[in-house]
Amino acid sequence: MYEKFDGRIVLHQDDVGMCHGANIAFRELSALGSITSGSVMVPCPWFREAAEMAAANKSLDLGVHLTLTAEKEFYRWRPLTSASKLSGLVDDDGYMWRDVGSVRRNANIEAVALELRAQIDFALTSGFDVTHLDAHMGATLAPEFCAIYVALGVEYRLPVLITKSLSQYGPNNHITGVSDEQFAEFVVLAEDKRMPVFDRVLETNFGRPSSQSLARDSYQEMFTKSKSGLTFAALHPNAPGEVEAIEPNQFHVRTDEYEIFSSENYLTWLAKKEINPIGMRELRDAMRLVN
Repeated sequence: MYEKFDGRIVLHQDDVGMCHGANIAFRELSALGSITSGSVMVPCPWFREAAEMAAANKSLDLGVHLTLTAEKEFYRWRPLTSASKLSGLVDDDGYMWRDVGSVRRNANIEAVALELRAQIDFALTSGFDVTHLDAHMGATLAPEFCAIYVALGVEYRLPVLITKSLSQYGPNNHITGVSDEQFAEFVVLAEDKRMPVFDRVLETNFGRPSSQSLARDSYQEMFTKSKSGLTFAALHPNAPGEVEAIEPNQFHVRTDEYEIFSSENYLTWLAKKEINPIGMRELRDAMRLVN
């Protein structure tokens, strides 16, 4: 039923709302067409700016980046629901866990379901047109939480970011010890509910050293390497300003992407239509026609 989207690619910005610079990047790069959708982290300090921005500009394609982790050293956030130790959602400092493994070991399943629902509801009541759900650090794709994730997509009639196999989900390094066979039941669940299922998720290379020159062509190569099926590119552009203090060891990756995706070189390449971008709103609307 989603055959017409074969060969399409979503150029997506993760981590909108994490900081002001992420919001600037989303607004500017969406206007340029080098980003076709984004997702906002509802528990983060700059969520409100992102929500108001998307509410005022109906062309912005913004979903919810469901968040169960707060991985930065000093820049942390708490759940919307319960910050009690009994919930299992927080570490000894009362913030969300820094890594997905800790969430999987400690989180109460009912507390996770309440928190994810609270994030979606808060986004919806903030006045912007929520287009989809996806997962910060892939946390909700972990087998403990994935059934909840898919069920929320069905309930709210929103596509969830899921791939036909976990091995084709780029940020799967956060979800260790899970095979494609174990993941298959959740793919079947999504397909049974007639949700779009992606063939692959590409991701920003956070391992690129700061001494390396801007890898402009590497993004063009990444986006064109596999053109069949439905592709999602999980990108992380961020305007400079405060991100240098938030993420001192990796900020260059985010600010480089902001520079690359707003450059004349990249925009000229994009205009050649070697790729066929799509936003998540179009996929959501197609899903709602069949559900």
